[in-house]
Amino acid sequence: VPFQYNWDTGIGANDTDRSITNIQPVVPFSLNDDLNIISRTILPVIDSPSPVSGGEDHSGVGDIVQSIFVGPKNPTSSGWLWGAGPVFLLPTASDNALGTEKWGAGPTAVALKQENGWTYGGLFNHIWSFAGESDRANVNATFLQPFWGYTFPTQTTLTLLSESTYDWTTDQWTVPINLVASQVLKVANQPFSLALGYRKYVETPEGGPDWGIRFVLTLIFPK
Repeated sequence: VPFQYNWDTGIGANDTDRSITNIQPVVPFSLNDDLNIISRTILPVIDSPSPVSGGEDHSGVGDIVQSIFVGPKNPTSSGWLWGAGPVFLLPTASDNALGTEKWGAGPTAVALKQENGWTYGGLFNHIWSFAGESDRANVNATFLQPFWGYTFPTQTTLTLLSESTYDWTTDQWTVPINLVASQVLKVANQPFSLALGYRKYVETPEGGPDWGIRFVLTLIFPK
């Protein structure tokens, strides 16, 4: 169960800050001897000061993104693990400014390979809105998350990744490049991971953030 805190700065004309805490439970279920179903939920808790002087600040819960992956329990002959399925956008935001007010759905897929300490792969989804408030913009967005990491014998991992979004409605990219260091630890027989990262936005819509940091606490519950 990851708890991911993201802080970004350089937003708008006044270079304001924004923080988003993503609660991201990942729960596997055994479908049969060969297949797993994996549920991945992202619930964002957002604190977003106004990017302009005198504007209104907004804080609360954002929209939930729910992904369901179905994939084999064992790697392929070439060593790849993968899963694919649907992704859903749920309009759960507590403040209209923090969400889309749209219901959405689309496909998602993930693939990764681990060898000789390296882990690499990617995650993809695309969401189209199909219902919701008619006065809000439609959702038509692609998300791409390539990642590449190395785990040392000390269980320290360095990961380079991007979490890029392309908005087909506005024809705009948001592309942060993240460098993250994480360490697996154990307290009272409870394993967990701590991670700290830096990110630089190489492409954003006008007024988007410049850079940010990330802190992640992941509780690990082995089967």
